[in-house]
Amino acid sequence: MSLLEVDGVVVQFGGVIAVNGAGFTAEAGRVTGLIGPNGAGKTTCFNVISGLQKPNRGTIRFDGRTVTGAPVHRRSKRGMGRTFQRLEAFGSLSVRDNVRVAFDIHRGITGLLRPVAADVDALLERVGISAYARDRADSIPTGTARLLELARCLAADPKLLLLDEPSSGLDEAETDAFGELLRGLAAEGRGILMVEHDMDLVMTVCDEIHVLDFGEVIASGAPADIRANPRVQEAYLGYSDPADETRHDLPPVELTSELPAVQEVST
Repeated sequence: MSLLEVDGVVVQFGGVIAVNGAGFTAEAGRVTGLIGPNGAGKTTCFNVISGLQKPNRGTIRFDGRTVTGAPVHRRSKRGMGRTFQRLEAFGSLSVRDNVRVAFDIHRGITGLLRPVAADVDALLERVGISAYARDRADSIPTGTARLLELARCLAADPKLLLLDEPSSGLDEAETDAFGELLRGLAAEGRGILMVEHDMDLVMTVCDEIHVLDFGEVIASGAPADIRANPRVQEAYLGYSDPADETRHDLPPVELTSELPAVQEVST
């Protein structure tokens, strides 16, 4: 049984169908990618999975239970954690205090009574931002803030991580280190579902990839299969045969990190 099962999800805003019968899974101990062109419905799917958006139809099952109607806090208590495209840190607090607050919230009264400084510092070290521990969260670089979001999420010790464009703002070396971090987290048995536009990262770290286009899952499989899939090439490039330039005024391009790495507009 998959850790996460998304089955036949439909989300409609007025006359616009943002997600159209989407179905995919994420497994424990594996990194799963959810990719697609801007406006494909990726963030809307994340909102449905995490409980921020009620679907018109469809089912969400997490860790063997149906959670379609469960509120956000219940999904969190069951082991679901999420980061967002838009940074949500407490800007006036230090990086360390942001993570400390996350520990306190998830531990409840025991967190308030028990010292957690060592746990906080170990988590900052693990995600690679201990050098910024004393800095205000609103003063750190964007890439560092993304890692702070991850650290706060990990403070809850989740079974499933939903990461929405987590490498945005990271340079090449930081992205490589982030990929290693994801592998380590998956090796602990966590499931990771990641929306990401950096195709080098996706193709390197993901065990399986699902591709959305106009709200529908058009392909699922291993990275090599996704890279060669004609429907995926057509969704990203506008045509499926790179040698056929008569159909569109576009040069032949491979499905690599040269795909547009721009922020997705939430649908």
